[in-house]
Amino acid sequence: MNIGDVSARTGLPAKTIRYYEDIDLIKPLRDDNGYRRFRDQDVHKLNFLGRARALGFTIEDCRTLLALYEDETRASGDVKRVARDHLAQIKAKIADLNAMRDTLSHLIDACAGDDRPDCPILKDLGGKG
Repeated sequence: MNIGDVSARTGLPAKTIRYYEDIDLIKPLRDDNGYRRFRDQDVHKLNFLGRARALGFTIEDCRTLLALYEDETRASGDVKRVARDHLAQIKAKIADLNAMRDTLSHLIDACAGDDRPDCPILKDLGGKG
């Protein structure tokens, strides 16, 4: 398969596939003329990576998960640890976003939104709130 076929089968842009190759997440075969020749196992890895990225795993997490996936002697606890660490990061990000939402909502509610120049939003952003 060529990169266009693989892109169609995985839903990943060719640019992403080339990037994954550049950072050694996948290693397609090369023809004598230098063209990539993807195998079914490459498509499988790319689907794996696409799903992991859709769940928000970092590239390094993906590298770790892919290595664990390919290691038949892995311990499921190792996989669970990576997933738990990622979930903790997601929860922290959600807490940060909730705090931002609450603060911004409060500022919007405090702003009259009329023709007067006084604006609590600008005061807060300027450190005068």
